[in-house]
Amino acid sequence: MKRLVLKRLVLALAAPLLAVLLAFPAAAQDWPARQPVKIIAPFGPGSTPDLVARQIADYFQTKFGHSFIVENRPGAGGNRGTDAVAKAEPDGYTLGVSIGGPLGVNAVLFGNLPYDPAKDFALVSLLVTQPSALGVNTALGVNSVAELVALLKKNPDKYNYGSIGNGSLSQLAMEAIGLASGTELQHVPYNSSPAAVTALIQNDVQVACLPAISLTTLAGVKPIKILAVSTAKRSPFLPDVPTLKESGIDVEAEAWNGLIAPAGTPQPIVDKLRAAVAEALAVPAIREKLATQLMEPIPGDAAQFRARIDADLARWTRVIREADIKVN
Repeated sequence: MKRLVLKRLVLALAAPLLAVLLAFPAAAQDWPARQPVKIIAPFGPGSTPDLVARQIADYFQTKFGHSFIVENRPGAGGNRGTDAVAKAEPDGYTLGVSIGGPLGVNAVLFGNLPYDPAKDFALVSLLVTQPSALGVNTALGVNSVAELVALLKKNPDKYNYGSIGNGSLSQLAMEAIGLASGTELQHVPYNSSPAAVTALIQNDVQVACLPAISLTTLAGVKPIKILAVSTAKRSPFLPDVPTLKESGIDVEAEAWNGLIAPAGTPQPIVDKLRAAVAEALAVPAIREKLATQLMEPIPGDAAQFRARIDADLARWTRVIREADIKVN
């Protein structure tokens, strides 16, 4: 009698779990079954996450025959929009395109985030990487990183560098360059790449490490010279520009982004999305559009995605603490 009761109890407990497990393949097969699927970009229109999200949304809409919309939710260094993804229902109908800051480094910069970057997301796929470039106003009279370092060492605290804001990759990169080279510059934050570039043109700041796309169209035309890129290897879009490492400064700063979903999103849906991303980033027309913004596709699985986040945390936590960078 006791054995029969125990058997019935086990079956009663197992039934809901079995139903969930059986529903997962059905969820993937049926998804998307309703419209729209929302992709949240945690920065404004025209930002890299926004541009990439729209390319992915257009491809998904054609592939799946359902509506995919991009919703911009800027604020708090990308935390606001990324938090919206974390808090959404894990059903595959809310996705996000986010970057290294909100997915890891901002936990060090901001202290208490409204979400847990390590636990609250399903990492669907890496998407693209975009190089940053170290640029100077030509009035400095330097033509290489070595010449710039020599000038800065002779004149500590005399020159300014511009960034896209406190805690931005552009600030972290410049502070890392200062720490690696033993030089000091005064930080002047701006609220956008165009504003920082304008300051560089006007010589309000003399140095900046900004998204390369913001400098390449001006270098040689305006009083700007690009000295190096901050990626691990030379950019295929700027093959004649050396890396910082080649120039004697052991600093890497890659602006990458990836597709995320709320934690708990059924794995079959995540797998379906990851496969669709790989297809999208292999389409020549999409690659050409991304190339106009100097974006290089880097589709990758969850393990590769996590490795990017962990590498950023290891790299930038040290810089944030040594340079005493504060956002709040």
